[in-house]
Amino acid sequence: MGKHALLSASSSERWLNCPPSARLCEGYEDKGSDYAAEGTDAHTLCESRLKQALGLPTQDPAENLSWYNSEMEDCACGYADYVTELLETAKQTCPDPVVMIEQRVNFSRWVKEGFGTADCIIIADGMMNIVDYKHGKGVEVSAAANPQMMLYALGALEVFDGIYDITEVRMSIYQPRKNNVSVCVMDKDSLLEWAHNDLVYKAKLAYEGKGDFSCGEWCRFCKAKAECRERAAANLELAKYEFREPPLLDDTEIADILGKVDALAAWASDVKEYALHKAICGQEWPGWKLCEGRSNRKYVSEDAVAQAVLAAGYNPYEEKLLGITAMTATLGKKKFAEIIESRGLIEKPQGKPVLVPMSDKRPAMNTAKQDFIEE
Repeated sequence: MGKHALLSASSSERWLNCPPSARLCEGYEDKGSDYAAEGTDAHTLCESRLKQALGLPTQDPAENLSWYNSEMEDCACGYADYVTELLETAKQTCPDPVVMIEQRVNFSRWVKEGFGTADCIIIADGMMNIVDYKHGKGVEVSAAANPQMMLYALGALEVFDGIYDITEVRMSIYQPRKNNVSVCVMDKDSLLEWAHNDLVYKAKLAYEGKGDFSCGEWCRFCKAKAECRERAAANLELAKYEFREPPLLDDTEIADILGKVDALAAWASDVKEYALHKAICGQEWPGWKLCEGRSNRKYVSEDAVAQAVLAAGYNPYEEKLLGITAMTATLGKKKFAEIIESRGLIEKPQGKPVLVPMSDKRPAMNTAKQDFIEE
């Protein structure tokens, strides 16, 4: 068995919604990315900091992490604090809760060859808490109906249910760079009902490479996203509006476009990136050619430039106030609060208006029309 399961928990949102994508992606090389590498480093640090907080033996991995920085350190320590708080809360009703870190779980009872690794599992008096750390700051991840978390929970039940008689599952996502802590609680019977009535059928389709292709938010991590005909067809559906001027579209059409335009832009970008990569590798596209793009001048050596300018009697440097993030890192959170925040030197201006789906957690703004009605 390879390092990654065909039907992994981390890719479950995709293969549950688009079953044939599981086998389709097998034909693509796993190129990885800087984001994935950074996330791996963050998880390694989180594991170590949590073990330190619990008094367990561990080696500090910081100096061996390529992406380590002060922000990652703060995130990892925050994660350790969060799990420690959960453990302390569990101790209020259970004298000896069990905590497992980087616990491998196997959910192959429902998903053929299905396995994964849960960041942390806490069990106390019938309650099992699955905790997952997310380092990404692009997309906010919710624990509600999250298939990755539910698969981890199923795998953990296989190992621990008979020992601890678990009745309820609490799934927690800790995503510090989005200021997001999402929690979902399910009773065990509801989780098992989902597994038997929905998961088993779709997992079988995915393993066999059957079922219907379907595009959606889950496409963003699909290796075939640039070439997928189903995704192309769904995005090109916007052409039915014949690119009419916005005032000529009715309200329903405008709302329909708003729901698709971000996915359309992402798809177009994916196709463009794919075509460029292929062209660099020798692929020729009819009507297109590979050229050198624009570039900006840069110093060969900043140190040499600085020395030359200083020798000529000029100051080559500029001074400016550190930004809030850099200032916090320089002073530390406690000193930052004491020296700056306590004096009212921080403000948060109102953000620019932005259209978002009703499912967004932010409160709606008052429009000029609403303000007029209230007056």
